[in-house]
Amino acid sequence: MPEGVRALSIVVFDGDFSRVHYALVLASAAAASNRDVTLFFTGRALFALTRAGWRSLEGDPEAGNARAQSCGTATFDELMGACRDLGVRFMACEMGLRVAGLEPEALTEAEAEITGVVTFLNETPGDAQMLFI
Repeated sequence: MPEGVRALSIVVFDGDFSRVHYALVLASAAAASNRDVTLFFTGRALFALTRAGWRSLEGDPEAGNARAQSCGTATFDELMGACRDLGVRFMACEMGLRVAGLEPEALTEAEAEITGVVTFLNETPGDAQMLFI
């Protein structure tokens, strides 16, 4: 890790189960390494934050979650819990919610802050690493 970089911001855009699952893997690992982590959900990935959660994602989420469990790796729910416990910040894109046809009340799983892209960018430290998944 480059010296001085302590923050990681991940834009979670894709609604495929395996991609959202891996964004949670990265976020929880970075937070466990004492890094400040923000997950900014938008696009189809927003559905991971709804009551249906990971089950509403694309790419056969039931099989993906079962595969993670059978391999002895963290399931989606375990990763969400780890992210919450480790202080990962969850943001949900206000514009993305409108485009997806979701009301803010639909986001029940992660206590995500509803915010815009400008806020996300302004609150991301200038020396942070940023990933787009």
